[in-house]
This record gives sequence, C-alpha cells and structure tokens, in this order.
Amino acid sequence: MDLDALRFANFKQLDDAVEDWGHIVRNLKDLAEDAEKGLHQAANKADWAGENSRVTKEFIGKTAGEFQDAHTQAQSILSILSDTAGELKGYQKQLSGAIERGLKKNLTVMDTGYGTFTVTMNVHPDSAASGYTPPEHSEQDVTSLRNEVEGILTKATESDNSAKTVLMALVDQTEYGFSDAAYKDRDSADTAVKAADELAALAKKDPEDLSPADFDKLNAGLKKYANDPLFAERFATGLGPDKTLEFWAGINDPHKAARLGPERVDQYGDLQRNLSLTLATASHSDSAAMTEWKGRMVALGDQPVGGQMGPMGFQVMSNLMRAGDYDDQFLKSYGTALMTTERKLTGNGEHPNMAWQHMGMDPWLNRMGDDSGDDPLTGYLKALSNSPDAATDFLNEEYLPKGGDHKEAVSNFQYLFEDREWPKETNLKGDDIFTGQNNLAMAIEAGTTGHSAGELPTADTPAHNAQQAGLMASVVKSVSEDPDRLTDHGYMSDSIGQMASEYLPDINRATTDVEPGADSEQWHEIEKLFPVAGASAQMDHADVSRFLISVGQNPEGYSAVEVGQKAYMANLMDYHLNPDLPADQRYGASVEDTVKEISRRSAEIGGSLAIGRQEAVLGPAKEADDAYNHAVSQWQNVANGVVGTGIGVGTSFIATPVVGAAVGGAAGTVSSVVLGELFDGVEGSSLEDSGLDSAQLWEDSRERNTALAQRAASEAAKAHHFPYAGRVGGWAMDATQNGFNDASTNGRHMADDLQTEIP
Repeated sequence: MDLDALRFANFKQLDDAVEDWGHIVRNLKDLAEDAEKGLHQAANKADWAGENSRVTKEFIGKTAGEFQDAHTQAQSILSILSDTAGELKGYQKQLSGAIERGLKKNLTVMDTGYGTFTVTMNVHPDSAASGYTPPEHSEQDVTSLRNEVEGILTKATESDNSAKTVLMALVDQTEYGFSDAAYKDRDSADTAVKAADELAALAKKDPEDLSPADFDKLNAGLKKYANDPLFAERFATGLGPDKTLEFWAGINDPHKAARLGPERVDQYGDLQRNLSLTLATASHSDSAAMTEWKGRMVALGDQPVGGQMGPMGFQVMSNLMRAGDYDDQFLKSYGTALMTTERKLTGNGEHPNMAWQHMGMDPWLNRMGDDSGDDPLTGYLKALSNSPDAATDFLNEEYLPKGGDHKEAVSNFQYLFEDREWPKETNLKGDDIFTGQNNLAMAIEAGTTGHSAGELPTADTPAHNAQQAGLMASVVKSVSEDPDRLTDHGYMSDSIGQMASEYLPDINRATTDVEPGADSEQWHEIEKLFPVAGASAQMDHADVSRFLISVGQNPEGYSAVEVGQKAYMANLMDYHLNPDLPADQRYGASVEDTVKEISRRSAEIGGSLAIGRQEAVLGPAKEADDAYNHAVSQWQNVANGVVGTGIGVGTSFIATPVVGAAVGGAAGTVSSVVLGELFDGVEGSSLEDSGLDSAQLWEDSRERNTALAQRAASEAAKAHHFPYAGRVGGWAMDATQNGFNDASTNGRHMADDLQTEIP
C-alpha cells in the first residue's frame, strides 16, 4: 500500500458501505425469519397433493433456506468490512502520529510511489543566516522512523489484502444464490485461509519427508476446519487433485512412508475422516478453481497414482468419500466415469473385476473400516448414502444393455444388486466381510427415501418423486424374483426394512389388487383409502408378498416394517374416522368397510412378516425369536415423541393438515397408544425357542395383530366421538383374521420356492 494512499485516505465510502450492509443484514434477518415462519413452516403444514407435494414444497423449503444463507453471507461481509475499516482507520492514525513525531525531529516522510517512501532531514535554506538551529537527530532516528512507517504500511497492506482475499473467496463459493459460510470477523476468515495454505503445503511434501509432527498438525487442522467452506476450498485447490491422490496413496505405502507409518498409522483413520469431510465441504464450492479440481479428479480416476504400478485414481479418491456430504453433480460425474471403468475392466460385466481385488502386497487404502479399500465402489456407495439425489440418479442410470442386444437396459442398481461379482474382502482376522454390499444397501436406502441412510424422514423430507418410487419398485421386484438376493445378505435388511416402512402406503395399495389407472373409479377410491403424497411406487401384489416375507427373515428388517405398519394403521384409522376430513378426500365406503379394509391390509402385511419370522426362527439359520422382540423394542427409543414421522411413514402419509397433529406424535394420539401397546407386548413376550413351532408362532402373531387393530380402531372411534365406538373393535378383529388368511394363502403359493412351513 502506498504511503499517501493510507495517509490521505477518505473512508467515507467504506463507512457508507458498512452502514448499508448493516441495513441489509437487519432486513435480511427479518426476511429470513418471515421466510421460515411464513413459507417453510407453513409449507410443512399445508395440504399438498400430487406433484405439488414434491416440487412446490421442496422449492419453498430451499427458497426459505436461501434467505437464511443470504443473511449469513451478508453478516459475514458486514463483519469483514467493519473490521477492515476499523483497522485501516487505526493504521492511518498510527501513520499520522509517526509522521508528526518525525517532524519534531526535523524528519520528513515522503511517498516515492509504487509502495516505496523515503525519510529525509529537513534543511531550512536560511538556517545559518537566521541563527536557527534544527532539532537534533541521529541516524538511529531515521532508521527507527523508517521501520515504524514500514511496519504500519505492511500491516495495513495485509489488512487490505486479506479483506479482499476473503471477500472474493466468500463470493466465489456459489455461482448462483448465497453461501452459508459464516464468519464473526475478518480475522477468523483470514486465519482459515492462511491455515489452508499452510496445511496444503504440508500435504504436498513427499511422504518420506512428512514427520509425525507434520502429520499431527495436518490432522488437527483438517479436523478444526473441515466444515469451513473458505478453508476447504482453499486447501483442496491449493493441494490440487493430483497431489491429493498422491498424498493419500503415499502415506499408505509402507515403503514411501516408512518413517511416518510406524508412529502414526493408528491415527490414519482420523486423518482419512477429516480429509474426507474437508474435500466434501470443498466440493460444494462453485469457484473456477474448484470446478477445475472436480473435473480433473474425475479424469484421473482411471489413471495410476504415483507410478505405473500404483493404485487407480478411483481407488484412492473413493476412500476419501467415506465421510461427508459431497456435491451431487460431482458425485454423478464421478459415478458415471467409475462405472465406465468398471465396464472396461469386467468386459461389460462378463467377468469379475480382478483389478480391484486386494492382493497381499497392495497398500491398505481404507483406514475407516475393515475392508482394504481396493474396490472403489465401496467408498463411492458410502458417499451416495449421504447424498440422496445423487444416489437416485446413479442407481437409475443405465449400466449396460441386458444380453448385449440393446433391448432391455440394465440399471446400475440391477447390475450391482443382482449381477456383479463383488471382489472378495476379508478383515484382518481372515473373516469374510461385505462392506461394499452393505454400502450398496445404504445407497439404495438414500436413493429411494430422499434422505441420508441411517436417518429418519422429517417434515422437510420431500415426498417421493417418480425416480425414487421407480427404484423402490425395482427393489421389490428384484427381491421377489430371487429372495436370496436379500435373505443371503441379512446385513442389507436394516436399510431395506427402513425403505419399506417409508413406502407403506404404496405397499398397502398393492395388496388390494386394484389395477392403477387414471380413469378407474376403483383406483381413485384406493388412492383415497391409502393417500400418497408425491409419486407412488407401482408394485405387484405377489411381488410385495414375497418381498415382505424376505424382509421378515431378519429382525432389523422385520421390526422396521412391523412398527411402521402398526403406526400407519393407527394413523389411517385416525384419519378416516375424523368427521372433519374433506369430502373429496373421504373413502367412498361405509365406516365399517373402511375399518375392515384398513385392518385386513395391515394384517396381510403383518402376516407376511410373520411368515418370514417363522422361516428365520424355525429354518436352517435358527435366528432366535427373542432377537425379533428386542429389535422391535429398540424402536421405542425412536418412536417416543416422534410417532409417525419418526418411524418413517409420516411424510408419505400426511395428505391433509387435519391429521397433522396425530401424525406428529403428540401424547395421547391413536398411534401413540397403539405403539405403546406393541412395545409393552414384546417386552413381556418370552417364548422358548426350543419349544417353538409353526402354529405357535403364527397364532402369537395373529393375536398380537388382532389386538392392535382393535385398539387402533377403538381409540380412533373414541377420539372422534364415533357413535358406534363399541362395534369397531369387532370389525377390526374379523378383518384381521381375513388378512392373516390372505397372507397364509399367498405364502402357500410360494412355499415351493421358500421352503417355508405355512400354517
């Protein structure tokens, strides 16, 4: 910064900018609050139907979020501008003071341009004749003044430059809209940027030169700043995609990191997680440098890292995707390129991919679990489990034509779930592990439900769209065609069960055998009986039955659907017995037939699950019956206070604000009472496995389903002051018996394939 630029600076424009941004921040705060209450919360309570339930509601939620992001960004800009203005004014005052003190010693500071200045002695032309004696000064005074002025200008330049850097970085984060990067002052943003530069320089070191102290500094810094957008973008682009891959591959190579490995290998998992989180945060930046980074990383996927014998870029980068929420578009581009390479290495799926099979001398690229990390699909699918939209697109994307005739396309889902020969993986004890397939199940969960795997839907979770519903239908059909695809991989059942619990309206519809049709009066009534917000998954009745029997053979899968269906049944009773339900949403049958139809469909689902439970308990696998009761009881911790939405059916069930309170799970609602009875029942159940037989298990399930259906109908009738409340329990009981008979009949039709004893 030039001396005169600071000395004579007029800060009025900067002060005006600070004042203007202050007004903007206050206004945006009010707008953000109004958007949250008037748009977002109102949208979650509104009566949505059809495409509006997905597109409009989701759009409103994102719009409200943009107002909050705009306020956050404006507040950050205000803080940076305010801090910078204050600092520059302070430096201007310090400079003026230094110059004044110099004049008292007959020293003048002059700007010579281009950031330079001189300190000279004043010489009065008549000083000798007039007898004037100038103040004494020394060479030390000149040097001291020069150093003081230089120090002030250096700090002022740093202040000005750092403000410019962080402001530009902040604005560059998003091509459209606003960044949610929040900084309380300029220094915190500047510190993050400087830390990114320092840590990127460390990661660029050759692995053999990286000391344990360097490792600790890098690991601690990434942990601290992993979620900081400015830091993440600066670190990723500073390190670059090539060096990112070389760094992770290098420190995991025992030959290249012989010094570091023995002392820090036990902390590699922490570093992998922190680096993954940082890169995930960086991927959301739209800066030109980060856009180039993402394109280059995809291009490096099929190239060797660190020499011709090194692992592929996909193998390295996928292991840095196991934590965090990556940008959807980057994941889509990466996944398409990854599957293109998979096709090349497998001859379009004709043989196993031996290039991604771990061999004894291969470096261990994954430190966050038991698998080696050689199969890049394992890490990539874990990334998809945190990015629902990307998961939906990827799993529905075409992999290759079936049979090579281009007549029947095979999706990525079909290839990975049905056809792929997964590389064999073992843990350090030599036991077979299936991390890749388990991550696939989690990716499918995210891709069908619209939320991250392992989480539960909330009021903000959009209704299912056509792609998600189509994927769910494909899952059901695939398991129906070959139940072993699920039953031989029980570790997938928790995800598959959760998916089913969030598609219970669609599953209930399928059990009616009414053919979907826009002009069918029967179908219109089924749509009213089992309302679906958004797209509906079109599934065959027989496929659903086989699917449920398969899900029921695992305690975790069974419990997710069992608890979900009981809550859904209770919600439906509450919904349809409500006299305030609008006429155009009311099922066109009598109250008696409505209660019976709800009870019968619910019972058939419960019966299908019971058949699966029988197969597990009485079949070759010998799953303990207590494991089922325990799995069901675990949902009590989740369901308390969030009945309905919390167990995965609320977002697809709500069709009108009339039932919003019931679905929300307030104490005393029908679903709360029914689930309370369900949980009490399993806690008190202690059937002896050694004495269990098919008839006993079947009868126990039927009695439990009957009691819960009766309770749901009775509680709903009482809640809405139904005049014949004493009779609804009988209707529910009769229909439940019929529903279990339906499940038994369906099971017998499948007995040859399932080898199940059907009562």
